[in-house]
Amino acid sequence: MTITYITRGPEDDQQNNFNIKDFQGEYIRKAQPTMQNVNLPMSNPVSSRHFNKQLNVASAVFFLFVYGGMDLAHSAGWNQTLNTTASQQFKCSWFIGVLGGSMLSSLLMSFLPKLPFYILGGLMQLTGAIIFTCAPFDYGLLLAARYVAGAGIGLITVPFLIHSAEVAADKYRGVSGAMEQCGLALGIAIQVIYDTQWVDDKEASVNEVHGIIGIVFSLLGLGMTALSIESPIFHLRRKQEGKARECHEKLLGSFNPFVDQAFEEARLYVAESRERTFLQELVSSVLPFIKMLFYRGFVAFSFSLPLSASLISSAKLTEGQISCWPVTVWGLVRLLGALVAQGFLDKVGRKLFSLIGLLCMSILMLCMAVSYDDPANILVTFYMYQVWRLGVAFQAFAGVFVCSSSVYLGEAFPLRFKPFLVGYIVGFEQTIHILNIVGYNKGSVDFFYRYYLTVGIILMLGVIFFAVVMPETKKLTLREAGRRFQRLLNIRFF
Repeated sequence: MTITYITRGPEDDQQNNFNIKDFQGEYIRKAQPTMQNVNLPMSNPVSSRHFNKQLNVASAVFFLFVYGGMDLAHSAGWNQTLNTTASQQFKCSWFIGVLGGSMLSSLLMSFLPKLPFYILGGLMQLTGAIIFTCAPFDYGLLLAARYVAGAGIGLITVPFLIHSAEVAADKYRGVSGAMEQCGLALGIAIQVIYDTQWVDDKEASVNEVHGIIGIVFSLLGLGMTALSIESPIFHLRRKQEGKARECHEKLLGSFNPFVDQAFEEARLYVAESRERTFLQELVSSVLPFIKMLFYRGFVAFSFSLPLSASLISSAKLTEGQISCWPVTVWGLVRLLGALVAQGFLDKVGRKLFSLIGLLCMSILMLCMAVSYDDPANILVTFYMYQVWRLGVAFQAFAGVFVCSSSVYLGEAFPLRFKPFLVGYIVGFEQTIHILNIVGYNKGSVDFFYRYYLTVGIILMLGVIFFAVVMPETKKLTLREAGRRFQRLLNIRFF
């Protein structure tokens, strides 16, 4: 913005020539100062300092999600040197814990602030990590640790998805919400790489390493939670306008010229929910719930036990061992895809970018099904080369797709039912993971062909369905985003 400082009077002598008389009575024209335009940068509606405050909660929970990603990969087949038997119950235990924790948090978060969930969840994860470090060979204790750590991540996930959407500015909501999947992707990369590169002659077992890394990330996450700021919407729902205003000013800055406008938008968001009856809110939740149930459910197909087992078997056949570069790349590309998606969600948009990722996922999965159409192909080097190459590409596009699901979950639902519906959908995602584990353990010789063909077709149908019904919510307020989710058809991609 240009501010003009007028430091010189008009040229017209009749109007104001600034003349004075000398001692002889003659007029002397005063020295005329110059006029200059000074360009001063006006403060951005969301300065970088306050943008960082909005991301404090996302940064804190990011470290907790990293350890969650390690446990997710540990359950999905990346436990090659577990030192104990990885039974079906052991593989499912973490997902069961997440399911239980998400259900509990969805019931309580309407009455409690978010910080206790982050602290309790972080402490539970820390407890699980300590058990892995102190008892790396005790199956019973390790099983208990996985239940506890899974419940901790469940307690964190549902509040975070809602909290991140409420505290972030409209143009940064994608960056904030995507922190969940970026943290999980980093944890997956760490678990995959050290699980395959760790050799047995090391002094520490792989379970001890798992626990030590988990302790580090849990402590980092717990320390960062002290910087998080409660959502103003939480206080507005409890009619605590003073506290809501205080939180809002911490997020945006009390001298921000747009703070009143943003606070009024938050008040309208809460007021609209109060004006609707219970039945109206319930009816408004039906379409968003159906859309997000399938959308988030597809995230469970992006990283599963069958995918891991397929890559491990193909890498062993083609490279002779699991400690090889294809596995390392496979662990990293998902993180790379998630980081790219995080950077584009608020610029290009959620819908188009994610649907491209999902389309590529479906095509790659169908191509892997072709490689497995004959059960004898699992012993043919040519076909197994194709499988791990396609698998690496699949994980890259999976990282591109999954980030938008976290953002959408924070935007989709009416305020009154949001915790319950988000908790149910997160639990549904864990149920699909459990079914993948149970189905693979009971798989036949042609399991991979049937699995990849079925899931590939489901993903392809999902691309068509989501292209028609999913909205683009880039830079929209929560009220505007919710209205778009309540419409059946959303054809626009921008």
